[in-house]
Amino acid sequence: MTTRRAALPATSLRIGVAVCLAASGVVHAELYIHGYRAIPGIGPMFLLQASGSLAVAVLLLIGAPPVLRLGAAALTAGALGGFALSRTVGVFGFIERGLNPAPEALISIVVEVAALLLLAIPPAIARGARRSPLRPR
Repeated sequence: MTTRRAALPATSLRIGVAVCLAASGVVHAELYIHGYRAIPGIGPMFLLQASGSLAVAVLLLIGAPPVLRLGAAALTAGALGGFALSRTVGVFGFIERGLNPAPEALISIVVEVAALLLLAIPPAIARGARRSPLRPR
């Protein structure tokens, strides 16, 4: 049974994740529109990331079933993984350096890490609530 007190932080966390995903989606859409669409293989991945992030952000505002939370985590982890690969070994021969394009690269990293951190909070709270000594067994 979810109490009103427990529902408020869960709702706030869900909204926080949605905002982070939406920001990531907007950054990827902007990069797609302003040049990445011309890069073979990379352009469609940016469009897919933008579309997926914005769609999941909207759905998170409605509710947060576990599969949707998993999708949000996969989108953000995938974006961060793609970022890391594009700075090291490259993705389809595409390699970038540092935090370019600026400021989009930094914004993307910050909101995606924040989304993953927010997604990790509710399971920890739920596990802690089950172990509460005040809860009757």
